Amino acid sequence: MPSTDLADLKAYMADNPGAVIEDVARERKVTPRAVIEALPSAMMRIGGGGHFAAVMQDIAEWGEVTLIVHTDDAIFEFTGPIPAGEIGRGYFNLMQPKGLHGHLRHERCAAVAFIERPFMGKSSAFVAFVNADGGIMFKVFVGRDETRALRGDQLARFRQLADRIAGAPEA
Repeated sequence: MPSTDLADLKAYMADNPGAVIEDVARERKVTPRAVIEALPSAMMRIGGGGHFAAVMQDIAEWGEVTLIVHTDDAIFEFTGPIPAGEIGRGYFNLMQPKGLHGHLRHERCAAVAFIERPFMGKSSAFVAFVNADGGIMFKVFVGRDETRALRGDQLARFRQLADRIAGAPEA
């Protein structure tokens, strides 16, 4: 991406940090990863995709979260606990017979982004699994309590995981 386009994208995301990542990517003809990387540095940290299984195993201990898959044709949301998984036969397999289950192509994960930003007037925090093409495989959002505030226990786990996978936040 030319430096002027990158500077423009960074300026846009600084002014609109709650913009829908996939919409900005489509409108500006860039990858969702480019949009994530254009967020203010205090709002995002990125670690390597090789941490996919470790991140998923940690998230499996958080309790009820919301997993979102956003495609050009639909936005799927699942709210509930993420099951533990294991690698086998080329996939990261979510190991439960009902609810959320399936087989994830973990080797296509090129990065794991940890994002904390405002969204629709509220604080949000989520993990975005970014594929080798710069697209978002799926996102896992920190859950909310009965007052719609981020769950403190999960936010603490999110931040600890981000520190471990992507390094400490910039000061």
